[in-house]
Amino acid sequence: MTHPLPQKGILEIEPYVAGRAQAHGAERVFKLSANETPLGPSPRAREAFIAAAGGLECYPEGSASELRRAIGERFGLSPDRIVCGAGSDELLHLLAQAYLGEGDEAIATEHGFLVYPIVTRAAGAKLVSVREKGLRADVDAILAAVTPRTKIVFLANPNNPTGSYLPVDEVKRLHAGLRSDILFVIDAAYSEYVRKNDYESGIELVATSDNVVMTRTFSKIYGLAALRLGWMYAPAHVVDVINRIRGPFNVSVPALEAGIAAIRDIAHFEKARAHNETWLAWLSEEIGKLGLEVAPSVANFLLIRFPEEAGKTAQDADRFLMTRGLILRQVGSYGLPQHLRLSVGTEEANRLVVAALAEFMGKRA
Repeated sequence: MTHPLPQKGILEIEPYVAGRAQAHGAERVFKLSANETPLGPSPRAREAFIAAAGGLECYPEGSASELRRAIGERFGLSPDRIVCGAGSDELLHLLAQAYLGEGDEAIATEHGFLVYPIVTRAAGAKLVSVREKGLRADVDAILAAVTPRTKIVFLANPNNPTGSYLPVDEVKRLHAGLRSDILFVIDAAYSEYVRKNDYESGIELVATSDNVVMTRTFSKIYGLAALRLGWMYAPAHVVDVINRIRGPFNVSVPALEAGIAAIRDIAHFEKARAHNETWLAWLSEEIGKLGLEVAPSVANFLLIRFPEEAGKTAQDADRFLMTRGLILRQVGSYGLPQHLRLSVGTEEANRLVVAALAEFMGKRA
């Protein structure tokens, strides 16, 4: 018996597996696997979300004009060059759908976001994975991987799960080495956390180029992960293409209203960023004291490497931490089987995870 078959390559896609949310047997659970903000969303965003419940029978305004205006005001951008989506994931899917096809290639680094191969293969194209250098994107390696079939280059900057970033001069060098018909997609989901003087989210490059797109999200520092809300800044011709294929009501009213309130609450934003800056540094130092290798990070998470000796591996640590109700992210699917990713949590969660790791390593925290 025959049945409908999906497009070629769809069944070769490895489904995305999110970080776990439960630790069975533990009295209290601290979810530190999804890079969610420990401070939650802006109180104003919560109020806007609740107020939106009064009009759930109405379709949203299809172009997200008020949210695009709020984003434009916040970053000094033209709202006409902004597209909003159901998370930046949707926008990545739409970009791949629009600019990739069978026989085409997209490039991403070996430890890049797992959505890149999914959207590439879903469009019938091939994902070319490029080696990193010291857990950081290697511009020369990316450029060397470009072929006549290359249509998109994905760059997560900062990168998840490594926490590394490329300085603005390296990003510009990468762009300068690409053909003008290659779409350069800068995924800046964690850009709000970066405090480095040599970092730039991609806004400048988009503003001065015809083949660069920057994607952003409300899921991280703004704490709206449950609402699925993202946006992109792009050249006018790319905006036109994406608006032709996106759903006419792809962002819900509660998400739109909460997003507007969140991006205008600068005080809450600064509070969340200050919390992350303090505890990211503390966690890096304290975990390093335990003899564990911690990759330098500019985001809201840390990548921890564990020994390969029996009883001390990442898998052993993960099982041990789970018994304490501490859920970290396994990253074997990212090609990092000896690592765990730890999201910055509340002060209580941060102190508990360091104490548990000290116990696991047989040391005093």
